[in-house]
Amino acid sequence: MTRPDPKQVKAMTDVAGVPQDSEVAARIANSIGPAFDGFAPVSGTLPMDLEPASFLLVQRARVSK
Repeated sequence: MTRPDPKQVKAMTDVAGVPQDSEVAARIANSIGPAFDGFAPVSGTLPMDLEPASFLLVQRARVSK
């Protein structure tokens, strides 16, 4: 995933039920952007890269085998 821009952040907060104005969305995008930049070199290689919420399901499946 690439660094989200303020427009994407606004859409995500709207979907999550906590709508924000454009200024707050820009501040959120600026504050989380460095984390996305830091993980860019390993993007796509982490086991929970696509869907972090499914991480527990994967772990439980491994334990039950």
